[in-house]
Amino acid sequence: MSNSSSITHFLLLPFADTRELQLWHFWLFLGISLAALLGNGLIITSTACDQRLHTPMYFFLLNLSLLDLGCISTTVPKSMVNSLWDTRDISYTACAAQIFFFSFLFSSEYSLLTIMSYDRYVAICKPLHYGSLLGSRACVHMAAAAWGTGFLYALLHTANTFSLPLCGGNAVEQFFCEIPHILKLSCSHSYLREVGLLVLSCLLALGCFVFIVGSYVQIFRAVLSVPSEQGRHKAFSMCLPHLAVVSLFVSTGTFVYLKPSSFSSPSLDLVVSVLYSVVPPVVNPLIYSLRNQELKDAVRKLVTGCVSAAIHCLLSSAKGSQCRS
Repeated sequence: MSNSSSITHFLLLPFADTRELQLWHFWLFLGISLAALLGNGLIITSTACDQRLHTPMYFFLLNLSLLDLGCISTTVPKSMVNSLWDTRDISYTACAAQIFFFSFLFSSEYSLLTIMSYDRYVAICKPLHYGSLLGSRACVHMAAAAWGTGFLYALLHTANTFSLPLCGGNAVEQFFCEIPHILKLSCSHSYLREVGLLVLSCLLALGCFVFIVGSYVQIFRAVLSVPSEQGRHKAFSMCLPHLAVVSLFVSTGTFVYLKPSSFSSPSLDLVVSVLYSVVPPVVNPLIYSLRNQELKDAVRKLVTGCVSAAIHCLLSSAKGSQCRS
C-alpha cells in the first residue's frame, strides 16, 4: 500500500487515448492559451497606457486580467505537454504547486469580483460619494486584500491537503491537480479536517455571493428608476459584463464542488472543469469589451499605434538598406 512519502508523481486524467485526438487537444489548448494571452494582454496594456482608463473600474479589470492569465497558465501548459508527449505524469512537487497557485488565483478572482460588484454599486447608487469611497488608496488596499486573502487561502489548503497520508494510489481523476481529487486518495480520517475547511470556504463564498446579489438588486432598482433611456443603457453596459462573468464563474464552480457523487463521471468532470478553469480567462476579455466603448477605443488606439510603429520600422529599415546599397 502506497503512502504520501512513497508517491513521487501523480497520473493526470488524459483528454484522449488516441494519438490523433491528443494532438488535436494540444493544438486546441494552444489556440485557447494564445487567445487568452492576446485578450487579457490587450486589456492590461490598454488600461496601463491610456490615461482615460485610470479609474477604479479599469484598475480592478486590470487585476482581473492578471488573475485570468495566471489561472490559465497554471493548468493548461502541463496538460498540453502531456498530450504532446503522450504521458500523464506530474511530479509531487509540481502537483502541490499547481494546487497552490490555482487555489490562490481562483479565490483571489472571486474576492475581486465581489469588490467589483461593490465598485459598480457605489458608481450607480452613490455617485456623489464615488471619489471618497473609492479613491486610489482605497482601491489599492481592496485589490491587495483580494490577493492576500487568496494567498492565505491557498497556503492553508495546500499545506493541509499534502499533510494527509495518501494510500489510494496516484491516479488523479482530473486534467490538473485539484484538492477534492487529492482528498479521494487519502486513507486517513484526517481528511475530514480539510473537508471542514472546504465547507467553511463554501460558506464564505456564499456570503460573497449574497453580497454580490444584494449589490445588483440595489443597482437594478436604481437603474430602472433613471428616466433617461440613454442613462439606463450606459448603466447596464457597465454592469451586465460583470454580472455575466460572475454568473459563469459561480455556476460552473458551484456545479463542480456541490454536485452529488451519483451525478459524477470522469468525462462530465473533465468538461465542467474546462468550463470553470479554461473558458473564463478566454471569454472575460470579450465580455468586458463587447459593450464597453471606452475599452474598445483604447484597444483600437493601442493596436493602431503598434501597427503604425511596426510599419514605420519596416520602412526605416528598407530605406537604410537602400542607402547602404
